[in-house]
Amino acid sequence: MVASLGQLLDLMRHHGATRIYAKKLAPNDNSKNQVYLGGDFSALNIIPHGAIYSDGSALAGAVRDRAKAQVSFFWIDEAGRHSAPDTGLILYPKYPEARMSGFLRGCLAAPSEIMRVRDPGRILVLGITNDGHVLGYAADAAHPVTAEIVSADWPTIGVFLELPLYADQADSPKALLLRELRRIRDMNWIASQKLAADGSKQPYSARNGGGYTLEAELGITPNGYAEPDFMGWEVKQYGVRDFVKFAPKSPVTLMTPEPTGGIYREVGIIEFMKRFGYPDQSGKADRINFGGRYDCTRGLHGLTGLQMAMSGYDRLSDKMTDLDGELSLVDSKGEIAASWSFRGLMAHWNRKHAQAAYVPSLFRAPPPEYSYGPSILLCEQTDFLLFLRAFSKGAVYYDPAIKVENASTHRPVIKRRSQFRVNHGDLQQLYNRHESICLSS
Repeated sequence: MVASLGQLLDLMRHHGATRIYAKKLAPNDNSKNQVYLGGDFSALNIIPHGAIYSDGSALAGAVRDRAKAQVSFFWIDEAGRHSAPDTGLILYPKYPEARMSGFLRGCLAAPSEIMRVRDPGRILVLGITNDGHVLGYAADAAHPVTAEIVSADWPTIGVFLELPLYADQADSPKALLLRELRRIRDMNWIASQKLAADGSKQPYSARNGGGYTLEAELGITPNGYAEPDFMGWEVKQYGVRDFVKFAPKSPVTLMTPEPTGGIYREVGIIEFMKRFGYPDQSGKADRINFGGRYDCTRGLHGLTGLQMAMSGYDRLSDKMTDLDGELSLVDSKGEIAASWSFRGLMAHWNRKHAQAAYVPSLFRAPPPEYSYGPSILLCEQTDFLLFLRAFSKGAVYYDPAIKVENASTHRPVIKRRSQFRVNHGDLQQLYNRHESICLSS
């Protein structure tokens, strides 16, 4: 029997948890009424989930007022972990709010005696694994684990309490991250490097080494997984000209999702570039470019003839009116050249932006070296609605860098780069909580 919080944390780590959270359950948090995850969609940043899809139970022709996403959920106990195959998230944009449901169906070992009732004082502990599974453990008000959790002052993320990985861990993940960033700052100049798959640091000579070098010092191996970098924190470096004014050299790239609809997707990128691209402006032969800034405040672009539109979001009420809405590049006749579905954008946004640290860096050469500055911006509690609000105002914008070389030949060379960006001064619009930390002694 799990008799203490320390034993539960050990059990969570044994089954692969790298982040652990707890939620105090209200009477309505049960299998009948679902578990309430907050009055926005920020819980999607915490709980890994599958593709977001429209609920098929909606009446034909009716406004789609909710969506779902599968969760790979397991209840754990001393006997092992037990799959709850019907677990999922339900999103209600009308309110808005998110809930979790189906966590008892199909699982004989589920704690039904705790999750079916309305008893006060219950608690739900969730462990998140690096491979996208969610581990669950429920306790009633009389359980010693509950007593230990409610008696301590834990950091909060939305409706969740953030628990440590170890019972004797004195510092929070935020404190551990700041300690590491302070250590790296005190190293002054660091040779440009990249962490190899075996954990060794390898020299790196390309000019985009600022992020790789910081990740190498933090022990983060570059990979294609859309997961936070350091104990739940996404760490982003950005180049500056000095550590006095901290003026960024370029905007922040938030995400780089490929279009999910329009001519770009349905006919192909070559046809898209033939119709909306333009000859390279610096005179490079046989090259077609597609660039520019596109947001909801601008008209048709002079070179491409396209402008950005958004459907499914009402700026006045600040709500999604349709989860099947999208961002669209349209021409003067309203034809969609490229589009990004809300569901697809949410999948990109939710996985890596719950907690983000923005770290300034200086570069010098030869040899290529980086130094990381003392002023860190910590941002927490984002929500996809904040992204849509910022996009509707033009703070977030689409900034593509797509090109086709050898365009007239039978073997054109295509470079895809669909990026959504924001200026550093507008970053705070994307988070409910932010603070600047000085790492200087």
